[in-house]
Amino acid sequence: MSFERVTEYLDSLEEKYGVKGLDCKVMRRHETLYRHMAGVSDYAMTKPVSEKDIYDIYSMSKIATMTAVMQLIEQGKIGLKDPVSKYLPEYGQMYYDPHFELGKWPFAWPTKDSDLRPAKNPIIIEDLMSMTAGLTYDTMAEPIRRLQLESGNKASTREMVRAIAQIPLIFEPGTHYAYSLGHDVLAGVVEVVSGLTFGAYMQKNVFGPLGMRDIWYQIPEREKYRLSAQYACDFATGKLTPQEGNGFRLSENYESGGAGLTTSVEEYSKLLDALACSGEGLTGARILKPESVKDMGTNRLDEVQMKDFAMGGKVGYGYGLGVRVLVDQSTSKSPVGEFGW
Repeated sequence: MSFERVTEYLDSLEEKYGVKGLDCKVMRRHETLYRHMAGVSDYAMTKPVSEKDIYDIYSMSKIATMTAVMQLIEQGKIGLKDPVSKYLPEYGQMYYDPHFELGKWPFAWPTKDSDLRPAKNPIIIEDLMSMTAGLTYDTMAEPIRRLQLESGNKASTREMVRAIAQIPLIFEPGTHYAYSLGHDVLAGVVEVVSGLTFGAYMQKNVFGPLGMRDIWYQIPEREKYRLSAQYACDFATGKLTPQEGNGFRLSENYESGGAGLTTSVEEYSKLLDALACSGEGLTGARILKPESVKDMGTNRLDEVQMKDFAMGGKVGYGYGLGVRVLVDQSTSKSPVGEFGW
């Protein structure tokens, strides 16, 4: 199998798009078929990319969170149709802004002072997983900022999830699709059901069994020197500027199910490899049943929600349980059901 064209493409990204550094790994059936590193990993542009580099992986954290939730569904401890309030009572009565327009830019997130209506539909677990709950991605919302101040920026995951419940929804649960903090809320569900902190659950049931070592929700001080440089892009000008920190870590003790992980390509690939092999990792550990992996990669959106999802530009895809899912073979060389994020 030749990867020559892949290498040529990857090596073109710095000139075309300003990509300063990259690390690409391709695996099949637990074996590495291809690995290519290029560029630099520091702001001074003197340190070549290496296997030891770690990255804030933001929303790729969601795949790990979905793995945990699917484990608990397999065990009968969580049901897809369960109301979230069964585990998190503060989500029992939610309110939404009927005037919020999906896809309109610029927009303003609703607040407690907006013209809100009580939601008729309960948010269910599947809504959180498939991004159909009506939650926002407003990490600067007043309830979050208030908790950060009151806690001295040391709020726990469970406390922050409770604050998220105070943020108004942008539609009636189950009626539309909108990318949101739903997977962060699911981290709270995992804590309630398992009796463990979210990070401890992940270490015991996902990361540990797969032999994943260098992976954290809060980066240890001793490891920060390995963190690859990050850049923010001004979409209007295309200008790149250095970006320090991960704004989705909402407190010093918060373990974000939606965007909190930091890890290396080497370690993260162990999770992806296990899911690509129907739930079995390189270590021989089975983290999910094949049926659960298939369920993750099954589109959950109806016709209206598919139109919402299409606004994101992912042609040929729908959305499953926390992952985008290929539904149209004519748009890709991948097989229908291919999923990721």
